[in-house]
Amino acid sequence: MKILVIGSEQNIEEFKLKFNTGHECRFETDYDFEEDISTFDCVFDFFIGDSPEQFEIFSAYEGLNLFVNAPKISLAELAYYQEEVNCNLYGFNGLPTFLNRDILEVSALNDKAKSGLEALCKNLNTTFELVEDRVGMVTPRIIFMIINEAFYTLQEGTASKDAIDTGMKLGTNYPFGPFEWCNKIGVQQVYEVLEAMYEDTKEERYKICPLLKKEYLSRITH
Repeated sequence: MKILVIGSEQNIEEFKLKFNTGHECRFETDYDFEEDISTFDCVFDFFIGDSPEQFEIFSAYEGLNLFVNAPKISLAELAYYQEEVNCNLYGFNGLPTFLNRDILEVSALNDKAKSGLEALCKNLNTTFELVEDRVGMVTPRIIFMIINEAFYTLQEGTASKDAIDTGMKLGTNYPFGPFEWCNKIGVQQVYEVLEAMYEDTKEERYKICPLLKKEYLSRITH
């Protein structure tokens, strides 16, 4: 397959670990490229969740398989402001540490896109799990709620970061403790996905812990 990948250097490295076997890949760190998009079988865009206006670059291409990093925005919302969506639109969980796994977490805009997903993932040499088109998808919802609760626990003085991390790893067999995982994903990503989930649902379980907000603000201002 001929694949265009648009993302940061970290995104690209994780993509290579997951997919770069037997494919012709073009890697870009911004949208300033000249090659005709119609020449690609598939596009993976890690940036559209933060820059949804860029979707119009791809939306009109009939048959283009477009995967967008979707934890921060639903596909339905992304497509709502476009006059036409001719591409096959998919969401994927491309957050740091979540892409290079055996199963690709993916959503689809409509039945047309769903019908081609199995063959597409077979060509990409990955198994997949189709999830509902919702902000946060599935895995980020679970992990980010745990991270948020860990910040509440720390804020209340119940336990230290190290104790919480150790307890979660030993008690749940997770690969990382919540604070360790938060650092690997990035506090900004965790905060912004939680914020998007809360705005989408208004559910109290996604309300961001003040200590997490303080950590987020300290990172983006330095």
